[in-house]
Amino acid sequence: MGNINKHIVETKKWYTVLKHSNNELLSVGASKTLGRIMLFLLVCFVIILFLPWRQTIPGTGTVTALRPEDRPQTVQNQIGGRIEHWAVREGQEVKKGDTILVLSETTQSYFDPELPTRLNEQLSAKKGSEDAASQKMTATHEQIHALNDGLRAQLSSARNKVTQAINYVHIDSADLVAIEKFYETSKARLVRYEEGYKNGLFSLTDIESRRLKLQEDLAKVVSQQNKLNNSQQNLLNSRIELDNINAKYQESLAKAQSDLSTAFSSKVSAQGDIAKLRNEISNVDFRRGLYIVRAPQDGFVVKTLKAGVGENIKEGESIATLQPKQPMLAVDIYVDAMDVPLILDSSDVRLEFEGWPSVQFSGWPSVAVGTFAGTVAVIDRVSSSSGKYRILVIPKDPLPTKDDPWPKQLRQGSGVFGRVILRSVPLWYEIWRQLNGFPPSLEKEPTGKEKKK
Repeated sequence: MGNINKHIVETKKWYTVLKHSNNELLSVGASKTLGRIMLFLLVCFVIILFLPWRQTIPGTGTVTALRPEDRPQTVQNQIGGRIEHWAVREGQEVKKGDTILVLSETTQSYFDPELPTRLNEQLSAKKGSEDAASQKMTATHEQIHALNDGLRAQLSSARNKVTQAINYVHIDSADLVAIEKFYETSKARLVRYEEGYKNGLFSLTDIESRRLKLQEDLAKVVSQQNKLNNSQQNLLNSRIELDNINAKYQESLAKAQSDLSTAFSSKVSAQGDIAKLRNEISNVDFRRGLYIVRAPQDGFVVKTLKAGVGENIKEGESIATLQPKQPMLAVDIYVDAMDVPLILDSSDVRLEFEGWPSVQFSGWPSVAVGTFAGTVAVIDRVSSSSGKYRILVIPKDPLPTKDDPWPKQLRQGSGVFGRVILRSVPLWYEIWRQLNGFPPSLEKEPTGKEKKK
């Protein structure tokens, strides 16, 4: 029994030794397998490092509209008034020109329902004043023509009288000269007769006759002188009368021209009042058309900004928000200032819209699922308040790339995540760039011919 137990104990020891040796042999084989696996993974990692990686610039933003008229707008009333009736409700589709709100007048100057009729009556009265002023101007013009005709006749008569008086003066002057010659001759004869009387050639009667003749000639001289003076006075009176006619005409003409100016002023004033009344009538008609606030374009009433009926609103207040019906959608994405110089106006963009499931691989946009293609259309010249720059992205033509078009269910304001696609680089370069915080490469991607060379 003792030998048997001893043999059993030795057998267990050998079994334990063999089992331990077997475990050691198995551990050496597992290490070789692990080494092969690690080597394989290393080779795969090195190969992956040389795979092409598409550089991208990430950015977040929202869905918007490319054109300003396609973005949500507020509808405003042009005049103040009292809300009488709402013709729409929130979410309702409206056409251009549809009624949104009806107002009533609150300005005292426009309370009279017959205001256009009253203004038209005032306009008719002013037109009558204008016609009266025109008639007065016509009559004044005729009066001036009559004054001109009368002046011509009176001036012609006065000038004839002046000419006639001048002729009389000339005639009387000539007669005076002749009479004075006769008088001198009579005086010389009297002297000769007196000498002859002393010598006894003539009698006293002859002397007395000559003296009487001399007195008669002297009387004729005095008479002719008086006649010449009268002719000269008549000439002076004729010239004075001519001047009086001119002065009287100038006075009458000045008065007629003053009346003409007064009539013209009245006409111009009436025309100004007429224009003012017509303007006021047009304003009243146009204002009454503004009692109804209409939709400026096709769209949907997003939200009403005023409530109730009977509320007073001021002019220029926003009453509702309107979303255009068929906007030209775009996406505004904000990127870092460091990346803006790398983006071109024609750079491609991959977009992920909120609400649409997607799988996006940053370096392999071609294998992304649920993303949509876009093209950069606008790059802002200045940064936003956050220090980032905004880019506007529009849909890309889906035919060349066979991409899905943007969803029709997109609404403005939805969140978007986008990546601007740049050139391809090796994966190791992208890892090195990210670790060092360098911007994407500025070099252009080589073309097909350059790759062959």
